[in-house]
Amino acid sequence: MPGWIVLAIVLAIGTFIVGRADGATIYGYDLTDATVAFIGFIIAVSVVASLASGVRGGLLRAMRDLAVWSLLMIGVAAGYSYRDELLGLGHRVIGDIAPPGTLIRVEPQAEGERSVRIRRRPDGHFIAKTEINGVSLVMLVDTGASTVVLRPADAQRLGIDPDKLRYNVPVQTANGTTYAASVRLKQFAVGTIVFNDVEALVSKAGALRDSLLGMSFLNRLRSYEFSGEYLTFRI
Repeated sequence: MPGWIVLAIVLAIGTFIVGRADGATIYGYDLTDATVAFIGFIIAVSVVASLASGVRGGLLRAMRDLAVWSLLMIGVAAGYSYRDELLGLGHRVIGDIAPPGTLIRVEPQAEGERSVRIRRRPDGHFIAKTEINGVSLVMLVDTGASTVVLRPADAQRLGIDPDKLRYNVPVQTANGTTYAASVRLKQFAVGTIVFNDVEALVSKAGALRDSLLGMSFLNRLRSYEFSGEYLTFRI
């Protein structure tokens, strides 16, 4: 495989990692900086290999390769210097093309802030990809629901046996009053936002089409904001 193809693949993978890093570290080093350093190392090795090959192919080829690699390294250095601006642009582009429900990184407005953004579905609703007790669930965001509400099938995926619950909590729905069972969720995460011990209900079979991300989660946020096509959670 030609060296430039390998380099292109490395750059693409590195760009993806940087875009998804979101404050992650590796051996105590910021993942973004570690990834950029690795890409720089790969480029340096490629430069040496290319120049060695160019020397064997003649002075003109060596000078051409040196000029190409110099421009590439300048481009990488400039990209690293403006990485925050480029990452912000990248997140906006991803937000525009990502499927609804995809968690999009948002630049923090204050030090230590954690935030995520999701895009609205064509039907006008917002769905969020959550992780509850280590299990991934897709939930419908519902500010009208006083708590998180789980369908029996989703509760079962979390290790909760719906048949052993007491359905004694009255719940108002579009079809009238029904009853749900009260449970506590050990850990509830939406992207980098994680809460422990979240109050929730389990509905009776057939009462809900989707599990609901309600106010027992939303009220623990510092803020949640609807803006055009997007919903942003901040803590």
